[in-house]
Amino acid sequence: MSEDARRSREGTAYGFLAYLIWGAFPLYFATLRPAGPWEILAHRIVWTLAVCALVLLVTRDLRWLLALAKTPRRLGGLMLAGLLIAANWGIYTYAVLSGHITEAALGYFLNPLVTVALGVVILRERLRRLQWVAVGVGVVAAIYLTIDYGEPPWISFALAASFASYSLLKNRLGVSLSPFRSLFAESLTVAPIAVGILVWLSLSGGTTWGGHGAGHTVLLMSTGIATAIPLLLFAAAASRVPLSTIGLLQFLTPVLQLLSGIVMGETVPASRWLGFAMVWVALVLLSIDMVRQVHRSRRARAGQALTAAPGEQPAHP
Repeated sequence: MSEDARRSREGTAYGFLAYLIWGAFPLYFATLRPAGPWEILAHRIVWTLAVCALVLLVTRDLRWLLALAKTPRRLGGLMLAGLLIAANWGIYTYAVLSGHITEAALGYFLNPLVTVALGVVILRERLRRLQWVAVGVGVVAAIYLTIDYGEPPWISFALAASFASYSLLKNRLGVSLSPFRSLFAESLTVAPIAVGILVWLSLSGGTTWGGHGAGHTVLLMSTGIATAIPLLLFAAAASRVPLSTIGLLQFLTPVLQLLSGIVMGETVPASRWLGFAMVWVALVLLSIDMVRQVHRSRRARAGQALTAAPGEQPAHP
């Protein structure tokens, strides 16, 4: 097996594991009861920060913090990113604990469509024909689901909008920080809010920390590891496989979330399945367009290589 083939197989496996873990989050968060959404969110931020800080201390990877502190604009961007991802985490946790897992899954199905729409509206990106069709089908699906629910599926829209906005902001910030450094910086900026929530819950008697056995305490502490591990797996996958592979793997998470909701007793009416089906059609169209674009880019690069060196033989993959 060639080195490229080996890296591709490893990357696909890492990506599969990352999205598998994210897809199983409803089952994991259900074990954190009787803690409420605010307490789980606060613990997730605090223990994620602790895990990242420990790793950075062990690896002595702290110098970049000085450079970050000297760039207020980037620091402000990371703070906003931290607020957006914290909002996404909080909404998702509320959805799981309140019995709206399938609605949360819909939000992550809608996320790629909302991301594309934000690219058009904010970044003035030009869509290809198939992308326009996908967005149009997604809009029809959103209208249909709003009618079917009797009101807009706010949880779905809020999850899709918050994560798409987070992705857009990360795109504008660039890739100067690795995913792990970025997670640490974002967690650090919102940590005071998380600590404030924990203090407020403690003073008001609303905390479950330390009052429901050692197992519950350890589970709350494990939220940091549960956040960091899939992110590291995703980073390892993204460096080994094409974007098209990552794009296709990402749909594994909402599918598993949807199945988790059904396993945990949520019902999805037949009329709502039709709305989900329309969203899936839109995602299939986006996926086809993405794969086509990757193939076009590869052919273009191959053509440029042959033009630059017409006498050379192409290397074997």
